[in-house]
Amino acid sequence: MNEILDAILAPDSTSADFAALPLPPSYRAVTVHKDEAEMFDGLATREKDPRKSLHVDEVPVPELGPGEALVAVMASSVNYNSVWTSIFEPVSTFSFLERYGKLSPLAKRHDLPYHVIGSDLAGVVLRTGPGVNAWQPGDEVVAHCLSVELESADGHNDTMLDPEQRIWGFETNFGGLAEIALVKSNQLMPKPGHLSWEEAASPGLVNSTAYRQLVSRNGAGMKQGDNVLIWGASGGLGSYATQFALAGGANPICVVSSDQKADICRAMGAEAIIDRNAEGYRFWKDEHAQDPREWKRFGKRIRELTEGEDVDIVFEHPGRETFGASVYVTRKGGTIVTCASTSGYTHEYDNRYLWMSLKKIVGSHFANYREAWEANRLIAKGKIHPTLSKTYRLDETGQAAYDVHRNLHQGKVGVLALAPEEGLGVRNEELRAQHIDAINRFRDA
Repeated sequence: MNEILDAILAPDSTSADFAALPLPPSYRAVTVHKDEAEMFDGLATREKDPRKSLHVDEVPVPELGPGEALVAVMASSVNYNSVWTSIFEPVSTFSFLERYGKLSPLAKRHDLPYHVIGSDLAGVVLRTGPGVNAWQPGDEVVAHCLSVELESADGHNDTMLDPEQRIWGFETNFGGLAEIALVKSNQLMPKPGHLSWEEAASPGLVNSTAYRQLVSRNGAGMKQGDNVLIWGASGGLGSYATQFALAGGANPICVVSSDQKADICRAMGAEAIIDRNAEGYRFWKDEHAQDPREWKRFGKRIRELTEGEDVDIVFEHPGRETFGASVYVTRKGGTIVTCASTSGYTHEYDNRYLWMSLKKIVGSHFANYREAWEANRLIAKGKIHPTLSKTYRLDETGQAAYDVHRNLHQGKVGVLALAPEEGLGVRNEELRAQHIDAINRFRDA
């Protein structure tokens, strides 16, 4: 691994140099263990501690197959799916690996007693398999997390509809929280040159997810002038939704949980902000019944911020805690677009407010190849910026996941893999200088 790192850090390394490097027999990776999948049984979700379940192990380098690439990972990041994996909710990810392993002899590689997790990376291509022409050893890349087989016609209009669609590092093995990762070559995209390794690694999953959910015609199809309610607007996902709304001429109504998070939204350029804790919204009377009076109070507060207008789009991801309110406050004919359920998967809402007002609920999951590429292109052009707030070392990933699980973080939490320190990998200093305040916005907060 030291030889690989030296080649990456050297300013004059060529593709041939990387191709000539010997692959190590093993590498360090963040894993969960199959024999520990029941370790948190009986505990409430909040009490499950990723620091107990996430390990840093030395694991063998996987076999490289057709259409695949091995990437030396300089940096990665923690997403909420990393938390789900670490606490074995809603199911153990080993069930995903077992199912994938039955697909083919090559897929059987993924069915192991350990799971290398992580759905983001920034790094350098080391090897490519047969049939890969677009990428060469030495290319600096980021990876999106969509893994598909595309043997079915269903996936050829929208790759997210492929019957074998999976999220790399969550539903597949050999993910990005490691020194080496195995990806399909069509997951690779150019690394934005004005960003460091850890900055470039942080947008991937959440940026693409927010793009499809809010901007794409497969999601809400946001347009100029739309009022967009964004839950968790300073968080890993919501911070990109807020940027997309502002960049696209929409009006974000940012829901946050503290003054500090409100300040971050203001720094991004948002003006309409609701601190749900300060204003005391309690959408559930108890664990069984919601309180429609709170929906109405919330809707009234939104109209105070929009000159009397209801929201056109609700950017939903908390799920159970907020979904009833989200359906209620959406305008007639508006859209509730949902991509997750971090507070619970069983959503309840009053259907009268949906059907009688012709509202739509749209499910949105990650992004197809084109959407991921467009989202990364906006990062590379400095139109959308990373929201990295803090970076950990690989052996501190358990703490990083704990912070995300307990909502102790802002924006995205990064993880250094091979990179020995922060700030490396910048190739375009001029573009960086133009956007340095925005790049550091969440760090400064």
